[in-house]
Amino acid sequence: MNVLETFLIAFWALKRNKTRSALTTLGIVIGVGAVIAMVGIGEGAKRKVQETFESMGVNQLVILPGSSSAGGTRGGFGSKPTVTWDDLRAIKEGVSSVKYAAPVLRASQPVVSDITNWTTTVYGTTPDYFSIRNWAPASGSLFAPEDGDSKVVVLGQTVAEKLFGSGTNPVGQAVRIGSTPYEVVGVLQSKGQSAGGGDNDDAVFIPARAFQSKVRGGLGNFIDGMVMVGATSPEATRFAETQITDLLRERHHLQDGEPEDFSLRNLADVASSREESTRTLTLLLASIAAVSLLVGGIGVMNIMLVSVTERTREIGVRMALGAKPRHILAQFLVEALTLTVAGGVLGIALGVLVAERLATQFGWPTLVQPQIILVSVGFSAAVGVIFGLYPARRASMLDPIEALRYE
Repeated sequence: MNVLETFLIAFWALKRNKTRSALTTLGIVIGVGAVIAMVGIGEGAKRKVQETFESMGVNQLVILPGSSSAGGTRGGFGSKPTVTWDDLRAIKEGVSSVKYAAPVLRASQPVVSDITNWTTTVYGTTPDYFSIRNWAPASGSLFAPEDGDSKVVVLGQTVAEKLFGSGTNPVGQAVRIGSTPYEVVGVLQSKGQSAGGGDNDDAVFIPARAFQSKVRGGLGNFIDGMVMVGATSPEATRFAETQITDLLRERHHLQDGEPEDFSLRNLADVASSREESTRTLTLLLASIAAVSLLVGGIGVMNIMLVSVTERTREIGVRMALGAKPRHILAQFLVEALTLTVAGGVLGIALGVLVAERLATQFGWPTLVQPQIILVSVGFSAAVGVIFGLYPARRASMLDPIEALRYE
């Protein structure tokens, strides 16, 4: 009996029990589909994190003011300010590996136009901030260093659309932040979703000194926020981290062994940590989904054992007509393979569809790579062989005489 005959016999055997075959295949469809969907969503989330941090810049450092509280517990962002404006100037002028350094002050405030109002995050910063973030204006311009205390504002895309409507250029218009009027000098290009899932474009930016005097209500020597630093190159980021730490420890008169009263974070490390977390979560979800594929394989073995029992007389007749044990083994293995491979192909289609739907809802790209598709098909075939082998061997080892007597 040749290969074609084996496939034809297996096909007709499965066709005789359409409902049973369909339900058995469904277990494999769900298992493969779940694995494909979980891996696709996980890879898409990882790519989204990469894109977000790449758009922010790969050579960034963030200095968070903080102090040691009673009991030795370190404070972080939001603790007592410890970084001064003089520290900022010293970093810009005295650290060779630093190209940009900008304060980042923020507060939630209503912004009012002649049409409507919108509550958003107001940032106080300097032009260096936009260079660090690789953020250019879509229209108008950014404020200049000499605009230190000027009442000018740069709008994010979301705020511009909320206050003035889509398609309107608000440059030259006036808005109020609190009770203070500001002139719109520019609208930023869209940055989209942040690494934390927020909207980067739902923000407005004013000069840091104007923020301190108009929003905070007074000028102080301490920066009541964080400092963003841009190194001269991605390779210089580690060196900049060391130089800034040494400089601030010296300026803050910290002794050897005394902990820093500030925190320095490398965004490359943050991005790497996020990617590792996403990778671990993807592996966990895919492992859980693979359990359903295992259950589907057990279902295939169960149905094949039932099929062997029901077709005992058929097996006896075929053996009496000259079929050898290897022919019977091949037939039942092909039946199991047909069920699992068909389920694998349908599962891939289902998994891609589910991944795309979910990714669209979350705003993530979908990444179902060819490798995972090939692995899924191969794994489906392996499930067919592994879980179909025992029923097939059992069928091939039947005694023809006993099989013919079976009722």
